[in-house]
Amino acid sequence: MRGITRNILILGLVSLFTDLSSQMVFPLIPLFLTTVLGAGAFAVGFVEGAAETTASLLKVVSGYWSDKVKVRKPFILVGYSLSTITKPLFAFAGIWQSVLLIRVIERIGKGLRTAPRDALVAESSRESTRGVAYGFHRSMDGAGSVLGAVIAFLLLFYGWRYQDIFLLAFIPGIISVSIILLIKERARIPSEPESDKAKTSIKVSFGKLDWNLRLLIIASSIFALGHFGYAFFLLRAKNIGLGDETAILLYVLFYIIYTLASIPSGMLSDKQGRKPILVGGYILFGLVSTGLIFVSGFSGILLLFAIYGICYAMIDGVQRVFVVDLAPEDLKATALGAFHTSIGMAALPGGLIAGFLWDVICPEATFIYAVILTVISVLLVGFVKERSRKRIQEK
Repeated sequence: MRGITRNILILGLVSLFTDLSSQMVFPLIPLFLTTVLGAGAFAVGFVEGAAETTASLLKVVSGYWSDKVKVRKPFILVGYSLSTITKPLFAFAGIWQSVLLIRVIERIGKGLRTAPRDALVAESSRESTRGVAYGFHRSMDGAGSVLGAVIAFLLLFYGWRYQDIFLLAFIPGIISVSIILLIKERARIPSEPESDKAKTSIKVSFGKLDWNLRLLIIASSIFALGHFGYAFFLLRAKNIGLGDETAILLYVLFYIIYTLASIPSGMLSDKQGRKPILVGGYILFGLVSTGLIFVSGFSGILLLFAIYGICYAMIDGVQRVFVVDLAPEDLKATALGAFHTSIGMAALPGGLIAGFLWDVICPEATFIYAVILTVISVLLVGFVKERSRKRIQEK
């Protein structure tokens, strides 16, 4: 496929096997905490919130550091390795605090690798086919998630213990880390004299990100504040009377649709521009949120899960490549790190607000809140100036 280079293919396979491993573990963690360890909902929320916050804080640091030393592969290797070696440790956790510690260490690995990896995707593809490259990477990520969730579901169905599944997840993780060794990273010459380079701080690097890019990051962060994610989709499915098994299968459906739609979304963004696809994804999410206010049966929730897979595909990869398009050439990882950190930091309070509205007012309030923030995000993205498609397609 045009735009899929050797490195893009390798990084896609790395994400596929890593997410296969992750989705054999992470959907089971809340069940493991409550069923096996006897922890409550507070422990579940604290573990997930602390983990995501840790990853978010590190993404901007790793991105800046990667730009500073002009390498990507070591960050990717260490990040994926750290995540891989921690997953089997969940099998030996006897208290929820142990799960918290292991989860935070695992997310440190994600924080280290994400921005350098996304920057390497950009550097391993032509600018005119960058949307396809990111779409392919996200689709491989999604394919791994589908496989991992299905395997976990089947193993539980056939009587496997949580601990045994956690141990088994180590195998695809090791495969993922081994594939990273095949990446070939081109040498980069520092863009400034060594004496000046030493004086460059992360604050100065942020100062080089223009307001157009900052506006995109702000808009994406506001959207993340209202983007409640699949967890509340699953809660809504249960809220209207569907069983746990049906909710898990709807989760698998979402990831299948997301995987299938990621590459076409990237292709469209290469041809039509990043902004129209991103705005379209935001609007579609607003319509899905509106639908969740009124949904009352299986057929309705099934349709909304499928549409959510499409709109998430339009948003996830396209946001990243839009950031890359607008970032200075020597600060792409820094810009991606700032983007990932901003939306990650917004996700934690956003989830807490969504949960508060759900518990204290009503489930519908959560979705009304999401619609309001989606409208604000669409208006802000409307002011972002996209680079000329003609100039990009010439590269």
